[in-house]
Amino acid sequence: MKKIILICFSLLPLMFLGQTYKVGHKQITYTDPNRNNRSIQTEIYYPANTAGDNVAISSGQFPVLIFGHGFVMGWDSYQWLWDSIVPMGYIMAFPRTEGSISPSHTEFGLDLRFLNEKFKTENTTSTSFFYQHVANTSAIMGHSMGCGSSFLAAENYTNFTTLINFAAAKTTPSSITAAAHVTVPLLMFIGENDGVAKPADHQIPMYDSCLSSCKTRVTIKGGGHCYFAGYNFNCSFGESTTSPQPTITREEQQSRVWYLLKPYINYMLKGNASEGALFLSRLTNNSDITYVRSCNTLVNEENINKGFVFPNPVSEQLNIYLPQNESEVRYSIVDIMGNELLSGEIYNSMKSISVENLNNGIYFIRLFNNFEQTNIKFIKE
Repeated sequence: MKKIILICFSLLPLMFLGQTYKVGHKQITYTDPNRNNRSIQTEIYYPANTAGDNVAISSGQFPVLIFGHGFVMGWDSYQWLWDSIVPMGYIMAFPRTEGSISPSHTEFGLDLRFLNEKFKTENTTSTSFFYQHVANTSAIMGHSMGCGSSFLAAENYTNFTTLINFAAAKTTPSSITAAAHVTVPLLMFIGENDGVAKPADHQIPMYDSCLSSCKTRVTIKGGGHCYFAGYNFNCSFGESTTSPQPTITREEQQSRVWYLLKPYINYMLKGNASEGALFLSRLTNNSDITYVRSCNTLVNEENINKGFVFPNPVSEQLNIYLPQNESEVRYSIVDIMGNELLSGEIYNSMKSISVENLNNGIYFIRLFNNFEQTNIKFIKE
């Protein structure tokens, strides 16, 4: 009996970590009628109860991540990503287009955008394998050339949740110029010792140009260009001729990425508030990286007039308490994308705001006057 009790208690932590899945795989060639019926061969990995090709998808709805490969690199260079991400309840799609030595960055970016739209329609198409299995949140991702193309995909386009990229490389047309028209949240990873697409010439100008409502740039200390992927001869040979060289291993670099990427996508794509807090904690207390972050919804350490909100979580009325308020304070409620939903003024120490019409999820209330401001996170349920 004692052994049985011990086993039961040992399983409790696993139960609270959330369901894990096996990885199913399916290859589908989609057709884009708006580009002369362009064929887009796509490798898709999805949550399943049994691992393998063409196995049944698990019950539930899952966020989609569309990933663009690097220059002359196959989708299979990114197995570490789908093996890490899909078991947590996500779908990953990898277009196999533009793999030649003379790729069209424009077409590749449009392929990424097309697949993002396609999966949204797959969810409502009764004959689709993914019918009623696709969540309404999604990410566009990429590595190297695929990153630059992801900026092209995201230019003046907001029908997805977040842009995530690794070692972004400049494209033609310019991904730096395109970034000036990207407004969705951005998470950018850089290898400090990337000699292929040097940060000062590639990633940093894209980041600086990007007009995202919330953007984060993470530099992996000692990291390289190709270590964001699994081994690929073309990438590795090219990197071996450049300087500087990475000073950490591939496994170390990928581990450092995953340490931050996991809570980020769980927050952005699944709305898990505790994972959002974990991401910020890992970001700010991490000797393996340096980072730059600029967010309209950033929670800071200041408290304007020592104010706070309650109840939190809230279902109907959110109360703002400003015990030392002696002048006008303005407020603005925004979602995690930085979109303003409600606003107004506060003239005394207490203000009640009706939030019952907001969808359930995570929000921020910005309190500000002419001298200071703070952002406070709350949950609507």
